[in-house]
Amino acid sequence: MADILALQGITKFYGSVQALNDVSFTVPGGSVFGILGPNGSGKTTLLGIVTDVLKASSGTYSFLGQTSSSAVRKQIGTLLETPNFYHYLSAVHNLRIAAEIKGAGYDRIDAVLQQVGLYERRNSKFSTFSLGMKQRLAIGAALLGDPEILVLDEPTNGLDPVGIAEIRQLIMQLAGGGKTIIMASHLLDEVEKVCTHVAILKKGKLLTAGHVNEVLVNEDIVVTGASNLSALEAALRLLPGGYNIKQQDGTLQLLYPIGTANLEAINQHCFSQGVVLNQLQLKRKSLETKFFELTNS
Repeated sequence: MADILALQGITKFYGSVQALNDVSFTVPGGSVFGILGPNGSGKTTLLGIVTDVLKASSGTYSFLGQTSSSAVRKQIGTLLETPNFYHYLSAVHNLRIAAEIKGAGYDRIDAVLQQVGLYERRNSKFSTFSLGMKQRLAIGAALLGDPEILVLDEPTNGLDPVGIAEIRQLIMQLAGGGKTIIMASHLLDEVEKVCTHVAILKKGKLLTAGHVNEVLVNEDIVVTGASNLSALEAALRLLPGGYNIKQQDGTLQLLYPIGTANLEAINQHCFSQGVVLNQLQLKRKSLETKFFELTNS
């Protein structure tokens, strides 16, 4: 599918402080695109710029191949702040107010409440909702008008594990229904579980961007163990290829390019060298490991 969002050289200064530095990447249509980075990396500033809340100091961006306009903005649903609804009003009444503000009409309110799993609580006051329900209602407000794109800033921030799971499931359902979702997060586990693509920011600079499997998982890690680690290490050093061997937690680890590790061949090689393995496991470098390698380099 064609790119939904393209950024070119986005730079933002707040006085003498540079919040974004020449950020460029594209967001494929139909993707769940995570903008990942520690606090202060520029994630929220970037989302503010592409939703016209903030103005870039320099650089350009386009949605659907077009520069920003009212017609383009109607295709974008946003959740950039903590949900701000009237506590004494029901979910339905709050969405009616949101629809009035957006000029979206009331015709999709019931459908939206069903989408976010709140239809049975549509007449309940907002004050009776859990944090996860409040966040789902906020996403429901962003869905009024049936936008093609959703832009979400830290959608699981402050939620308990149940609330996080609810939002994760909702995001995956919306993506499965054809929405393109752009979400900022500092929660590595959430990005790994729901995103198809990712851009990593550090202090306003783009470190890398692309498909999650390419950006965040680029090595197979083979964990091996034996009763005699010295003999195992000697055997592994005779493997073709001259692999780097790392000792960790009483095991020896070998690193391979993604998808190339052959556990059967490793097992046969060690056995031929007189070493019987008591552990042989394939792991892939975790998002957390890769993320900290990138952001701490």
